[in-house]
Amino acid sequence: MQSIYLIDDDIDDVELFRDALEEVAPFVSFHFANDGHEAVRTLTEQRNALPDLIFLDISMPVFSGLQCLDSFKNNNHLKDLPVIIYSTSSHEREIRMAQELGALAFVTKPNDFRLLKRILTLVVDTPVAELSDALRKLMRNDP
Repeated sequence: MQSIYLIDDDIDDVELFRDALEEVAPFVSFHFANDGHEAVRTLTEQRNALPDLIFLDISMPVFSGLQCLDSFKNNNHLKDLPVIIYSTSSHEREIRMAQELGALAFVTKPNDFRLLKRILTLVVDTPVAELSDALRKLMRNDP
């Protein structure tokens, strides 16, 4: 894992995510957008420097995470980017919609900084093809 892109409108969550990532994987490049439109535009323009993985919040004003995910999956340049939904919400309907739209996984934002670091360590150390199952197991087994 060389680079992670977070799309989240909550600057506190962005800073917490960045701090956790710097602690567990300072070698991973971190970029973020606080708006889905900005993310789609920026990533579409980046022809050669796409991130290895995207974390995407669902609850954003104007352009939701699910709308953003749909835009990615309908864009030939971005459709293969692995996207993890990263949200405070864990409604079954949203999880199902994210899966139908092609999200790799759905992770509820942890309240515990240590758990966030465990999630990010797992993400950095696990091949993308195995990540969905690994995250599901971690989230199911963690109190």
